[in-house]
Amino acid sequence: VLLGDLEALVAELRPDAVVVERVLFQVNARTAMSVGQASGLALAAAARAGCPVVEYSPNEVKLAVTGDGSAGKAQVQRMVATLLGLPAVVGPPDRADALALAVCHLSGARLRQAASVASVASVASVASVAGRSGR
Repeated sequence: VLLGDLEALVAELRPDAVVVERVLFQVNARTAMSVGQASGLALAAAARAGCPVVEYSPNEVKLAVTGDGSAGKAQVQRMVATLLGLPAVVGPPDRADALALAVCHLSGARLRQAASVASVASVASVASVAGRSGR
């Protein structure tokens, strides 16, 4: 059921990327299994749709959103609301986490794009020099 719902959602929204949080450590084994299974289904739905998948660790998300990789959930929730111009803290925490993942991904998008452009420009420059030297 969940896989079908995720596939329908990806088909309807056609996202540029599907962003998921890497589960690094979980005290509760049952929660870890559930989160891992749901993440796997999200990855499968994205892959079937040909949608790129990006994963971030919890610390990467916290750092991108709050500037502190060890920030608590309440601080992340407040910053998500502030960054997105929302009138109140987003709840429940899972919703705020999803928005924090989006903020994390989008905040790095410009940097990834600039790095890609710089890389393409470097390759073009090297090819141009090699072409002039007859290599």
